[in-house]
Amino acid sequence: MSARPRIAVIQFPGSNCEYETARCLSDVGLEGDVRRWNTPASELESCDAFVLPGGFSFQDRIRAGAVAAKERVTDSVFEAACAGKPVLGICNGAQILIECGLVPGWECGRVEAALASNHIEGRTGYLSAWINVVPGPSASRSPWLGLASSAAIPLPIAHAEGRFMFSPDVDRARLDESLATGLVYADSSGAEATGYPDNPNGSFGALAGLLNPAGNVLAMMPHPERAFNLWQVPPALPGPWGDARRAAGREELRGNPGPGRVFFESLAAFLGVSG
Repeated sequence: MSARPRIAVIQFPGSNCEYETARCLSDVGLEGDVRRWNTPASELESCDAFVLPGGFSFQDRIRAGAVAAKERVTDSVFEAACAGKPVLGICNGAQILIECGLVPGWECGRVEAALASNHIEGRTGYLSAWINVVPGPSASRSPWLGLASSAAIPLPIAHAEGRFMFSPDVDRARLDESLATGLVYADSSGAEATGYPDNPNGSFGALAGLLNPAGNVLAMMPHPERAFNLWQVPPALPGPWGDARRAAGREELRGNPGPGRVFFESLAAFLGVSG
């Protein structure tokens, strides 16, 4: 029996989603391997893909993701991404990918975007909520989005700095034309969000996930690992996934997939692992 593809889940001081992320990878037939931030580069060379999980790396000092982006392990992830290996950053992981210049990657290694403080109706700051996203126009080329349909995908968010921002000369057309639009916030019907609460943080272009030009790197603010199983879906959630959650019996809740599973299944399919 051939070895399963090995996916390194990088644990920084302050990460808090690494083990459930590794479990999601293992549940789709991959080997989720949690590796500390001080792992030697030589031990990561054989990994087939990388995930930077959610949390508060280095206590979000300076700004979220800024310190972790300067670590040697992030250099290893950067090199792997440039070699074409799939890389996913979730929430704090997305902030790290922004800070190290992997996304949008128009000039690779240069910081060309920011994840600013949320702009929520009536206030700013931290927000924890379930939202909907849909894949962007170039999502199908991503190892993380290849199996996603055009239907709304409900996922939870939990962040204070998740508002994608760019320099004034960048417009939505440039994002789409450069194949950078990975995920956008949407309403429950799948229509792109036009404002709060469907766009929960005021993100430019309703952007929820950003791709690099090659498509192998995805930085996303929502948490797919927190929606991997049907039992994680809130019973009061509107739409088809909420309907499925309310209709499910105990055994169905235990075994049925949730909306976040598609991100991990997409990677498994990309790496040749059948479900």
